[in-house]
Amino acid sequence: MKSISGEAGNFKIGVTQYPRYIDTDKCVACGICAEKCPKRLPDDFNLGLDKKKAAFIKYSQAVPLKYAIDEKECIYFTKGRCRACEKFCPSDAINFEEKSKDTTLEVGTIILAAGFDPYDPAVLDTYGYTRHPNILTALAFERILSASGPYQGHVVRPSDDKAPEKIAWLQCVGSRDEHDGAKSYCSSVCCTYAVKEAIMAKEHLPGLDAAIFYMDIRTHGKDFERYYNRARDKSGVRFIKSRIASLRPIEDSERLALGYTDESGKRFEEEFDLVVLSVGMCVSPEAEETARLIGMDLDPDGFPVGNSFNPVETSKPGVLVCGALESPKDIPSSVMDASAAAGVAGSFLNKSRGTLQRTRTMPEQRDVSNDPPRIGVFVCHCGTNIAGVVDVKDVAEFARGLPHVVHVEDNLFTCSPDSVEHMAQVIEEQDLNRVVVASCTPRMYEPLFQDTLADAGLNKYLFEMANIRNHCSWVHSDFPEEATAKSKDLVRSAAAKVALLRPLAEEDLEINHEALVVGGGLAGLTAARNLAQQGFRTH
Repeated sequence: MKSISGEAGNFKIGVTQYPRYIDTDKCVACGICAEKCPKRLPDDFNLGLDKKKAAFIKYSQAVPLKYAIDEKECIYFTKGRCRACEKFCPSDAINFEEKSKDTTLEVGTIILAAGFDPYDPAVLDTYGYTRHPNILTALAFERILSASGPYQGHVVRPSDDKAPEKIAWLQCVGSRDEHDGAKSYCSSVCCTYAVKEAIMAKEHLPGLDAAIFYMDIRTHGKDFERYYNRARDKSGVRFIKSRIASLRPIEDSERLALGYTDESGKRFEEEFDLVVLSVGMCVSPEAEETARLIGMDLDPDGFPVGNSFNPVETSKPGVLVCGALESPKDIPSSVMDASAAAGVAGSFLNKSRGTLQRTRTMPEQRDVSNDPPRIGVFVCHCGTNIAGVVDVKDVAEFARGLPHVVHVEDNLFTCSPDSVEHMAQVIEEQDLNRVVVASCTPRMYEPLFQDTLADAGLNKYLFEMANIRNHCSWVHSDFPEEATAKSKDLVRSAAAKVALLRPLAEEDLEINHEALVVGGGLAGLTAARNLAQQGFRTH
């Protein structure tokens, strides 16, 4: 966001869309650009624990799932040569000439859901965070625990990839601290996530000695105290009430020595393989800049000023806030905030609801209920995601001999706009009345292909997918012959099933635009009031 004007119900917002240098309409997230890119750099999503390429996606569940090129690191942008991604991209999606675009949006309300920045221990490097690889933030340790993380879920210390025997968690790093650069408030979540990480680490490494050094345990939330008690009494996590006074690397060793004083006043020094810093939550500089641009009042820590009765509303009418940007909080609380913000936004937009609604005109649906099955099978290479393991040509040839199959083809990327448009043409030209797509997960692409059938005048439920990526090429990547045989089985099963399918009709239901709230406490009254403000008769 670079500018804002107007008032609640009628804002004009100037935003800049920066170039990705990859056309999102053409990119099918095959990953070949990243595979061929020669430039390696630290992966910021994994906190620098491994490498990524200059052509990248932030993480595997990113939305939209489209690659981008890091202009600051790309060899072509920095040295004027390479362009390997452009040479190998199968969908011609690379566009080095892409420019920034300025756009003006007209909106009725604004919801700020900018999240938070974890506190950076390097600001006051009390514990040597930048000086030793085995001193990590809790977020980095989360990535180590993750199966999709830098070590595939194996708990190891970064210095030598060996499994640690002792791990220490240091609480309140950057929180409840009056030093310059730190924050005086409690960040709400750190005690609970440290307990969770300690329990999970012990599950990964039976026999691990896990110790949490704390000032106070603040595990507030439903059953969170029970979780803490379980960790202390049953899981064997040690809780030591002490603020760490010193931390030093041990010479000729990968271990770290922690000096501390216990509750009785005795001084100790203990060695650990890993030290995890439980860092607090802060407002990001970008979010603070956006809030000031909007003209919102902020408290000294950068959080929007609101009130306890309407926590998602800000000092700027029509601008709402939710999640950790409102105040430090966990995921369930952030989800509740998001729901509340959406409800309040709905009340602001009550009078204009539906005024920009458009109706999609669909072609008349062919009646094929009494026609013999004519099945089309489309087998996807998915770049190398499938074809790198499965013999796609062989699977397609096998499909030609299946009962009722009258058309078979294999596509490089069946989900690309060109392939989808081609599929609709083939359905009409070949008079297909059933379709099978053998590609990846129906969770992502089944609606796309069902819409394609509808665009071709065919009932969208006369369709079946065979997930030969997740179920074959990915899980059997070391056994290409077996993966190909299994792909044939899945295609045969899908073709047999789709031949038995019959058109389904979607019914239009009359909606009673009234709401019933059960319970008249503070939550019930607040919900009822908001529903009424949205224009719904509420009981």
